[in-house]
Amino acid sequence: MKRFLLSTLICFCLSHAVVAQSNYKKPRLEQKDSWSVIMVPDIQNYVKWSKNKPLLDLMMAWIEDNIDSLNIKMVVGVGDLVENNEKITTDYDGNQSTQQQWESASKAFSMLDGKVPYIAATGNHDYSIDRQGHRTSHYADFFNADKNHLNKKMLVQNSRNEAGQPTIENAAYEMKDMNGKDYLFVTVEYGPRDSVLTWAKNVAAMKRYKDHRVVLITHNYLNTKDEHTGGKINWLYWEPYNVDNMIQKSPKIEMPAANNGQQIWEKLVQPSSNIEMVLCGHISGEGYRKDKNSSNKSVHQILFDAQSMGVATGMAMVAMAGYVFLNFFLMERL
Repeated sequence: MKRFLLSTLICFCLSHAVVAQSNYKKPRLEQKDSWSVIMVPDIQNYVKWSKNKPLLDLMMAWIEDNIDSLNIKMVVGVGDLVENNEKITTDYDGNQSTQQQWESASKAFSMLDGKVPYIAATGNHDYSIDRQGHRTSHYADFFNADKNHLNKKMLVQNSRNEAGQPTIENAAYEMKDMNGKDYLFVTVEYGPRDSVLTWAKNVAAMKRYKDHRVVLITHNYLNTKDEHTGGKINWLYWEPYNVDNMIQKSPKIEMPAANNGQQIWEKLVQPSSNIEMVLCGHISGEGYRKDKNSSNKSVHQILFDAQSMGVATGMAMVAMAGYVFLNFFLMERL
């Protein structure tokens, strides 16, 4: 059995030492009725260092250049858009402030505005927490429903973040009549709260979406052993001290009512009749598993996170950028 049970699953890597090719040919789809989704893994290492930002821009430029040849219909980011949501002073782990990191992430995705819809999920690095584990984020300041008009055309549902504000941290996007099938792309926050899982489950069960094929995008769900992640969902509090060029971190703090990958499977994915794919990041590497949902349909679950690819330097520079190209050809055959 193929490790990734899709028509095509290709990981493209762009080295920092790219060798020019004189006879480059753009990739093309073998099946004329195929369409593609680009899965962009955790990008925090591309925005925390100013020298790494061109790698992210190059990735987005590649996507932009291949929208037509690969019939790209959606781009999904699986979280960790930034390294630190509350950084003003810099230290050994990046020379870009939080403001600069969010600006870089937003600017990179803006290369796709008006050209292709995209979903940018949130990861643990995209949040700040207090000592009780309650989260806040600058996400909504840089990614909102009006950022890309193609996103807005597809946006059909949204919920609220932990601060009670309506955002697209938890949202659903509808794609109609793709090879005769309708799709719903649903994104939920890192360590989604119980209320968010209930919202997503209710959305997927709505009569208007009962025949849709649902793709769930979240951050922490699968590990490199092809297992659902377990354990407590936690994050850290950044202490107001810089010691020896290192901003101090608190011990991990548990986030209330947050769910791990196993719990997301048990509470949302498996009970749903139409969630047929889950895409995630968070853990460096790749993973895949297939399980049956409550309607005995196969659920393809894919992990891809390229943040540790390549040769790391003393300043934690990532030498390679990566993304996954998912090619859909009549997915009902899978």
